[in-house]
Amino acid sequence: MMSRTPHSTHLRSAARAYTHSLAEVFAESIWPTRCALCDKPGAVLCETCRLNLPYIDYWKACVRCGAPLGKIQCSECNPVTLQQLGEKAPPFARCVCVSEFNGASSAIVTTYKDRGERRLADEIACMLAEVIPPEWFHGCSISFIPATRRALRRRGFDHAELLAEKLAQRMDSSSVALFDPPDNKDQRTLSRSLRFANMDESIRLKEGLLLGKALPQEVLLVDDVYTTGVSLITACKALQNAGVENVYCATFARVW
Repeated sequence: MMSRTPHSTHLRSAARAYTHSLAEVFAESIWPTRCALCDKPGAVLCETCRLNLPYIDYWKACVRCGAPLGKIQCSECNPVTLQQLGEKAPPFARCVCVSEFNGASSAIVTTYKDRGERRLADEIACMLAEVIPPEWFHGCSISFIPATRRALRRRGFDHAELLAEKLAQRMDSSSVALFDPPDNKDQRTLSRSLRFANMDESIRLKEGLLLGKALPQEVLLVDDVYTTGVSLITACKALQNAGVENVYCATFARVW
């Protein structure tokens, strides 16, 4: 059998790229890209809707957990609230969040996760990269809490993994899968106490990591929504117990 020459391989690659471009043009002519919020054609998130998101003011947010208006007295990571979660302090070094969780940010998350608009992953990653401190761009490995197997079958993709990959590209870093898919119910309908019971021991590091494979010493966990912080807290504790030195968190929307 004759082996492919470099020239023929290049032609095949060019042909595939050309075919893909034609398919995109054809699809765009029939189903034009529209904004996830206002339905305006042209982009998955138009500039007007992007500018009007309820961004969290860095100068007013909690310096530890990123909660809006928590600069002086945080309502989320104070001793009383943490005691209800069985914690004395947040298990992460710091968390930053892009936007408050409202109708607009909720619609972006829903369109991305449940309606399969994967192009929003790059838009969300872009906004995350803008609020992440510059020092996190050096040495941090990007990781994520995987979707449950049930959610993965329903959606056809892991929204957290894709978001981590897009953010890693923007940070010139690597995206690493550190956790096994959790086997628990959907968190969105549960109360704070039920969320902790639901997540108890469900977030585990991959078995190979516990058998001696080197873990990164600095990890940035990325997620779409910080609701009660249960998922992130559980994941951060697992990383700390495994010997990770610094764990940071970054989320797109923040419920408070």
